[in-house]
Amino acid sequence: MRKRLGVIALSGLTLLGVLSVGSASAEPASVQPTIGRGHDGPVIVGHRGSPGYRPEHTLASYELAYRQGVDWVDVDLVPTKDGQLVARHENEISGTTDVASRPEFAGRKTTKTIDGTSYTGWFTEDFTLAELKTLRATERIPQLRPNNTIYNGRFQVPTYQEVLDLTKRLGRELRRELGTYPEIKHSTYFRKIGNPTEPKLVELIRRNGLNRPNAPVIVQSFEVGNLKELNRQLRVRLVQLTSAQGAPADFVESGDPRTYADLVTPAGLREIARYADYLGPEKAQVIPRDAAGNLAQPTSLVRDAHAARLPVVPYTFRNENSFLPANLRSSADPAAWGDAFAEYRAYLDAGVDGLFSDHPDTALEALG
Repeated sequence: MRKRLGVIALSGLTLLGVLSVGSASAEPASVQPTIGRGHDGPVIVGHRGSPGYRPEHTLASYELAYRQGVDWVDVDLVPTKDGQLVARHENEISGTTDVASRPEFAGRKTTKTIDGTSYTGWFTEDFTLAELKTLRATERIPQLRPNNTIYNGRFQVPTYQEVLDLTKRLGRELRRELGTYPEIKHSTYFRKIGNPTEPKLVELIRRNGLNRPNAPVIVQSFEVGNLKELNRQLRVRLVQLTSAQGAPADFVESGDPRTYADLVTPAGLREIARYADYLGPEKAQVIPRDAAGNLAQPTSLVRDAHAARLPVVPYTFRNENSFLPANLRSSADPAAWGDAFAEYRAYLDAGVDGLFSDHPDTALEALG
């Protein structure tokens, strides 16, 4: 059984004086995470920084998230050709950089199959870090976030070390401990091509003095085998991410018939608790939507996860109508903001212990 290292405390108290963890009828005691020093309430993670206001996974996006008030940012990691870890949501970068407009890299365009899906574009593993540093970040969803396009061309692709350096510097300036949630992207794929992410991440965590219980770093993955191995190698906390559909890529690769739905059964959650400290489900697994696209009733996932002593931190919350339940949209304009506060309230009332948000300031305001 994984040692909990003081991460989880059972408490019947409400959070922030008003927000109860779990429904009153779910269980006599609720699960309250203590994520780093001074994080005793629902934890807001800046998803890819603060991408509602700056292009995602840029130092500007991370800095804004911290200055908006969150203590944690989500950092997706993929490797370069020369073994550096950079912050990109995917290793295919045509949607988040200006690589497609760079004639010197036209010959790098290719098609690859990653976790069973074919992608055509430009991939980080085909570029050295020096080459990637010549590119500039662009807004991934300009049709929904046109204001962010003013920043196209201003920011580089950062390394994880640069994010850690920024986090340390801002922590000193803001006088509070700041941390990162690094996510290992496409672990099986990168292992198969001989460029695995995990050894590089372990080395960075150790080099930066972060390999200790309750350090300001919490590692995430949608796969299972790599988290089990990292549980043996590191002392930091781990998050098992799950999706409303499909199965972990390492399960598919090995012929394991289990799906994400199997992982979030009571038995599956007990197994997760043996190697991970938190559950990061897709938010539809906590509260699904009905046939009309409105929020339905919560599932038993929060209750079941708490019974396994796993705090629940779902993803991803966004303000735009395009991402909101149908009954919370403000208009037919997909880019306009709807009633995000009502969505936050529904999930907080369902007992989640934190969440990932593209708009950290809105999420913090939702906590009151």
